[in-house]
Amino acid sequence: MKLVQFRAGDYEAVGLLEGGSVIDLSRAIDIQVMVHGWFSPVPPLADVGTISGLLELGTFDVSWVREVREFVKAHGLESELRLSVKDVTLLAPIARPTRIIALGLNYAAHAAEGGRKPPKEPIFFLKASTAVVGPDEPVVCPQNVGRIDHEVELAVVIAREGRRIPRAKAHEYIAGYTIMNDVTARDMQRRDMAASNPWFLSKSFDTFAPMGPCLVLPDEIQEPVELDLSLRVNGVTKQKSNTRQLIFKIPDLIHRFSKHITLLPGDVISTGTPDGISPIKPGDVMEAEVRGIGVLRNPVVAGK
Repeated sequence: MKLVQFRAGDYEAVGLLEGGSVIDLSRAIDIQVMVHGWFSPVPPLADVGTISGLLELGTFDVSWVREVREFVKAHGLESELRLSVKDVTLLAPIARPTRIIALGLNYAAHAAEGGRKPPKEPIFFLKASTAVVGPDEPVVCPQNVGRIDHEVELAVVIAREGRRIPRAKAHEYIAGYTIMNDVTARDMQRRDMAASNPWFLSKSFDTFAPMGPCLVLPDEIQEPVELDLSLRVNGVTKQKSNTRQLIFKIPDLIHRFSKHITLLPGDVISTGTPDGISPIKPGDVMEAEVRGIGVLRNPVVAGK
């Protein structure tokens, strides 16, 4: 199953993406509460209008998403709750993540293209949550910052709070998977690295974290996660690899991070980019693609 955050006019909700249509999951939950007086995973006054709100419940699970879908079918609500994808605007699945936990040099070929050796330990860093934009939203190139690069990545969204999570149980904490484009002010990052300074700012400009187009639940993507990923600029393929090339795999990342820091519902772990990074400029169109998730398209515009 694939969840989307969507907007139709002034209305925003969580939807279940099925081919060319979206089932309004938020309204389905509201109807289910009205019919039965309750819906066990969702307490009164819970935010069911956003994926983030559902994750904050701490009980997010594929099984109850499936339960809502079955309710829609059993009560003949499909025609009432189904919208065409053409009639809605898809938004970032998690508009303001609790944290964006990103990985540096997690593909050996990407480390090599930067003249560095593969790391022996994961290189974790943070991006600002305010950098997130959704599908088809523009990435803004700030003035006077030099080279800006694209970086296609598979991102993992955390479902529930966890500390010291064993590798074998990491899958129990995954809400789903999406695409992130870890846009980077490369010249600024290189100056910071040369000075042994953090590179938070170069990664965190507004619009530097396109995310989407959907959140694919773990019923469709299981370990070991081996997905083709690529990025095109103006139709020309710049990056192409497979997540089997990750140096540190997803269960290991969850285990290693949570060994020291508690993971929270809505945290996004962006697993690193393969080789092929290249500069972008205003007028370009980026298309980040991960098999089984879709295409995240974003135009590039000039900052004012």
